[in-house]
Amino acid sequence: MILKMPDDGRYHHESIEKASKATDWLHLDNEISSAMQALSARQREDGHWVFELEADATIPSEYIFLCHYLDEIDPEEERRIGEYIRSTQSEDGGWPLFHGGDMDISATVKAYYALKLIGDDPDAPHMRRAREAVLARGGAARANVFTRISLALFGQVPWRAVPTMPIELMLLPRWFPFHIYKVSYWSRTVIVPLLILMALRPQARNPRGVGIPELFVRPPEEEPDYIQSPPGASLGNLFVQLDRVLKLIEPRFPKGRRQRAIQAALDFMLPRLNGEDGLGAIYPAMANAVMALDALGYDRDAPPLATARQAIRKLLVFDERVYCQPCLSPVWDTALSLHAMMESGVDPQAGTIQSALRWLADREIRDVVGDWAEQRPGLEPSGWAFEYRNDFYPDVDDTAVVVMALHRADPEGYREVIERASQWIIGMQSKNGGWGSFDADNTHHYLNNIPFADHGALLDPPTVDVSARCLGMLAQLGYGRDHPSVSRAIEFIRKEQEPDGSWYGRWGVNYVYGTWSALCALNAVGEDMQAPYIRKAVAWLESRQRPDGGWGEDCDTYRDDRRDLAKASTPSQTAWALLGLMAAGEVDSDAVKRGIEFLLASPRDGARWREDFWTGTGFARVFYLKYHGYPAYFPLWALARYQNLMRSNERRVGYGI
Repeated sequence: MILKMPDDGRYHHESIEKASKATDWLHLDNEISSAMQALSARQREDGHWVFELEADATIPSEYIFLCHYLDEIDPEEERRIGEYIRSTQSEDGGWPLFHGGDMDISATVKAYYALKLIGDDPDAPHMRRAREAVLARGGAARANVFTRISLALFGQVPWRAVPTMPIELMLLPRWFPFHIYKVSYWSRTVIVPLLILMALRPQARNPRGVGIPELFVRPPEEEPDYIQSPPGASLGNLFVQLDRVLKLIEPRFPKGRRQRAIQAALDFMLPRLNGEDGLGAIYPAMANAVMALDALGYDRDAPPLATARQAIRKLLVFDERVYCQPCLSPVWDTALSLHAMMESGVDPQAGTIQSALRWLADREIRDVVGDWAEQRPGLEPSGWAFEYRNDFYPDVDDTAVVVMALHRADPEGYREVIERASQWIIGMQSKNGGWGSFDADNTHHYLNNIPFADHGALLDPPTVDVSARCLGMLAQLGYGRDHPSVSRAIEFIRKEQEPDGSWYGRWGVNYVYGTWSALCALNAVGEDMQAPYIRKAVAWLESRQRPDGGWGEDCDTYRDDRRDLAKASTPSQTAWALLGLMAAGEVDSDAVKRGIEFLLASPRDGARWREDFWTGTGFARVFYLKYHGYPAYFPLWALARYQNLMRSNERRVGYGI
């Protein structure tokens, strides 16, 4: 944030006196300048930023599966990916879902099988330790649904190990309890090609004939109980019984209806293949699309299949490490980098800012009426996706952050774009006053009890972090508290506050992320930052500060029994806590000063502060992300905001984020 300086151009004496007790101004200036220049150097020629986006070993393992499924094996490439997979194995022999996490049986089964496909000796120490870890936890039969589907495609488990999802689901009317438009975009794009695979039941080519019978406690064909319901879930038990009935009657479904259903799935999938950015622009959907087209008999050089395969290639990282990313994050990285750069004092008219603005403006989605229109027909298209292109699936979170950047830099020059996008966001508000990421009112919670949804992430309901971004955007654009969307959003956020004062973080880890998001939005909309519920949030943030002055929160805090777990302070989470506290008016507090000192003392390599622990959430308890850009732009942003607030006449943040 760039705030007006005093008329004489000097710092307030009181501000200097307070600040000098906690930090060296020259050190702060130099760190901001150095980090800003390093971030600027990461900008691409066309104006955008993009950092690596890393997940756990499951995505590179699934990429190995795909290569062996298709019999398209590059020995050198898979050798390098094998090195990456081995490097992420834990000392207990398993593979975790995030750095420093517990072994996850599904991730471990996939990693073990991928390494065996590559050629690792099952008797090698790392393979033996992995096998022992899997068997100690009940064997591969206890892996999750998506893992068992992969194993079924390779003939390692019978298809009865997989919940029945008849492709005739594609023909169901909208009012039926299950419909593809009642689940989230990511579920929709993964499920539709998967339905084709589950109907056709193709077998991987698996040219080396590699299997993993040694990972099962009993032979897979003798396992009696693959489909289980969560403990104490009566509705889940009902769905398990329904699955047993479906397994009996599915083979008797009329062949003509099955062919119509396959065609309906294909009619959904083909228009959404999204060129070389891929179906849904996420790896699982893209890989399923490739296998489905292959199973349907498409020639490998046919445009749909050839393009879909190329989309997956774009996810590979070829650097010191070789691995497959789950998706790409250029719009998100560019918008957040823009905010950090402008906060650092870069003139909005500078070339680096202008080129980024143009790059973003060119990616507004204007000509595609996406899946969101199923709930909001008649709403004029707008918005931005997370990735380079994903026109059927813009998300309101990215859109709000982009709009705030455009408005901050050039509100008049981008007036029409800002107005169009803000109206789209207003139109996407859910009935309860909040916003989901990609769809409105995606709240059919009973669907998370079906056996297929053992990951518990089938839906896209409104969340505080996304809603806070939308509220912050509306406030920055001048929408008042009397506007219906604003008042409903405030009420939603207030209702969602946790008893301890924090807010849950859906897309970032975790309560620090949610609390930062909420406090910034509430400040922007003019809430009384001395109100008791705000003070409770401030007290919670201060209570979570670690002895070294930073903040850290573990990915396992999504588990009730580990809600307060923190292994180490991280620059990303420290930046979020600082931004939240400063939004609440705590710029002069001891907690903020100690947090700033932590960032100044933390090592940095170029644009990025060093950060081993992961702070991004894909799906809580199931899938986490390491955003390589987070320790670049967020700490810079926090340091620059502190500098600006300490030097200003007002101690108030003037933006919605």
